[in-house]
Amino acid sequence: MSEKPVDSLSEGEAADELKQLAAEIAEHDRRYHTEDAPTITDAEYDALRRRNLAIEERFPDLVREDSPTRRVGAPPAEGFTKVRHAVPMLSLAKAYTDQDVADFIERGRRFFDRDKDLDIAFTAEPKIDGLSASLRYESGVFVQGATRGDGTVGEDITANLKTIADIPKKLQGSGWPEIIEIRGEVYMTYAEFEALKQRSAAVGGQDYVNPRNTAAGSLRQKDPSVTASRNLKFFAYAWGYTTADPAPTQFDSVQKFKEWGFKVSPLMVRAKSIDDLIAHYHRIEEQRSSLGYDIDGVVYKVDQLELQRRWGFVTGEPRWAVAHKFPAEQAMTTVERIDIQVGRTGTLAPVARLAPVTVGGVVVENVTLHNEDYIKGFDSNGQPIRDGIDVRIGDMVVIQRAGDVIPQIVSVVIDKRPANAVPYGFPHTCPVCGSPATREINEKTGKEDSRRRCTGEMICAAQAVERLRHFVSRGALDIEGLGAENIDLFFNSGLVKTAADIFTLKDRRPAVTRALAERREEQARLREEASGKARKNVRSVEERNYEGLDKLFSAIDARREPELDRFIFALGIRHIGETTAAVLARQFSTIEELIRIGKETAKAEDPHSVFPSINGIGDTVINALRDFFGNERNDDVLDALLAQVHPKPYVMEISAGSEVSGKTVVFTGSLEKMTRSEAKAMAERLGAKVAGSVSAKTDLVVAGPGAGSKLKVASDLGIEVIDEDTWLQRIGRGG
Repeated sequence: MSEKPVDSLSEGEAADELKQLAAEIAEHDRRYHTEDAPTITDAEYDALRRRNLAIEERFPDLVREDSPTRRVGAPPAEGFTKVRHAVPMLSLAKAYTDQDVADFIERGRRFFDRDKDLDIAFTAEPKIDGLSASLRYESGVFVQGATRGDGTVGEDITANLKTIADIPKKLQGSGWPEIIEIRGEVYMTYAEFEALKQRSAAVGGQDYVNPRNTAAGSLRQKDPSVTASRNLKFFAYAWGYTTADPAPTQFDSVQKFKEWGFKVSPLMVRAKSIDDLIAHYHRIEEQRSSLGYDIDGVVYKVDQLELQRRWGFVTGEPRWAVAHKFPAEQAMTTVERIDIQVGRTGTLAPVARLAPVTVGGVVVENVTLHNEDYIKGFDSNGQPIRDGIDVRIGDMVVIQRAGDVIPQIVSVVIDKRPANAVPYGFPHTCPVCGSPATREINEKTGKEDSRRRCTGEMICAAQAVERLRHFVSRGALDIEGLGAENIDLFFNSGLVKTAADIFTLKDRRPAVTRALAERREEQARLREEASGKARKNVRSVEERNYEGLDKLFSAIDARREPELDRFIFALGIRHIGETTAAVLARQFSTIEELIRIGKETAKAEDPHSVFPSINGIGDTVINALRDFFGNERNDDVLDALLAQVHPKPYVMEISAGSEVSGKTVVFTGSLEKMTRSEAKAMAERLGAKVAGSVSAKTDLVVAGPGAGSKLKVASDLGIEVIDEDTWLQRIGRGG
């Protein structure tokens, strides 16, 4: 989208941009309405629509036949019978500020200005974020249901809609018209969404992004039993074709729906002033996180049906209604509890568990609170954040997704704080092992570290599991088939307590087989419960075998002689990442030499009298090595591991003729003949320095498929760019 102001566009520029916007918005409509898989946030989509409308208003002669303002939704998906709506299912105009709402009210009052005694009323109700559906009833019987589609033609999903308990197959009460199309929103609650995610994760199924897309996908299933298993809900709020009005007003018509057996929003009100409408908008915004389902704004409509007809429509939208959207990047929710997670190095990380709320198209239920100072309202330098207001259980907070990715708390709504809310007491003992949790003194600043750490190390189960996950991770030993799920299983089954146990798993094959079979049995049970189908031909766990077990054992054996830098990194020593591990490997060449120097340094009064001066290694790393090798509890664990694993000595490959010695190299994109870690280690062994970003100091960029912005930077700076094959040839490894 162009950043040039609309008022500055020439007619040619406007025409070009309208063409581009029409195609771009149409593609996003297709992804949202047809595939239920949007690729941009609501805020980004709305910005495209606003830009398109602004250009059309300035250049009305340039409005295109395929303009987004002339269509609703997207064409129906293939595979369903098409249904032509007797009355089109239109979209709503959007309001983003209180002033936009005031303008909407003022337009109505001006339109009816001649009716001096006219008392216009409006309804206000939550805008449910689900999938629109139209339900046709004849003589009170549900005969057909359809999606919105492109507003004119939708998809026949009658069988799936009949599985939803909120949709009556026959209308209750009396007084309904001979024919009426009830319209509303199909949605999924947070509770059902979370249950589905857990069921899917348990059987290794797909991940689900948010309730709206999941509800839409569930409603478009070919097998209605799948739709039925998703426990979808429905709110009725409007109608299409009807042989008679349900009632004289919008509000009373919706109440009629309730009498006929439909669920309607309990938050719908009738109001007459702009102040009352805005006040209700903010009340709903505050309740958003406690509703248990997604809403993304509040809809206002002229209440009197006769006035709706008189005010009429513009292309694709009724003039008498507007949707007041919530800010897409922020939302209010409640802190339900604060949990403490223990990381690999013992750090106690507080996490706020929130009442689920959707922000930027993603359900947010958790947000990190970083450390105890952050909870109190201060950053790592002791400066106030959130105006120095602390976070308490029960607080209503405003959250946003930083960079539209990471959820964070922006502020605490202090006037909504419960009277019984008390400051959070950060634990001084580890919640997992009970060991003391302390805050260390930063030797550089002399200040207390912002993070509190468990001192239990090897006796702490939480640290043990995280250390094991780290040990087998991609940057460390990278054991295929031994991911976090299997590590958790083997740890909880008592099969793996330390890294050495991984390499003796083959000796306990029957126990490993049983643990994996029992998990698979549980996954099968959950899958069958989710589908509602009876279990058939289930063998006992003793008869089952894990087909990938031999492959797993082979992958483990293949890592018995890892590169030294990978092994050092895999040990999980605090403050030692991949780069520092490579520096230590180059310096000490063997694990035995690193252990010897580490132990001598731990015993020395002055560590610098033993530990050599190494460029890039400071007191923080030296002290971490002292702590690790000076801890006697680590000795037995390390000895047992080295009885199974024999790290390769680090051998420098630099020769007088090395073309890359002393050069700074950047790898970008996907490498096809080696991993990124292997490429980095290879370059460093040849005397090159590997950097993560391109700068004026970069000598060479090695680019694989999918390389992005780094290529442009390299081009702008005139830096040489080569592919992977050329790199291998240059270092003497080419075929």
